[in-house]
Amino acid sequence: MLDTFIEKTNQVFDALVENGTDDELFAGGYLRGHFDLALGQLQITAEDFTIETLLSDVEQSLLKAIDQGELNAQDIVLVRSLMDKITALTPA
Repeated sequence: MLDTFIEKTNQVFDALVENGTDDELFAGGYLRGHFDLALGQLQITAEDFTIETLLSDVEQSLLKAIDQGELNAQDIVLVRSLMDKITALTPA
């Protein structure tokens, strides 16, 4: 399930590169960076991890970035909207 979720998430990011608006492309690139960083860290430090762990780590990374002022209000809305879309990919 984890591999399928990662594949579907990457498909969402890739589709934004091909078809997204400038705002969507920004949000996709920004969120993909946080997603890839969290995934890489988990692959190195955790033998087994879940989709929920991955999403939690991405969320924590985003919160830290927002707290540090990396995004303006409009960008936060764009990134949050995309994060909601990614979260919706989790199996029921």
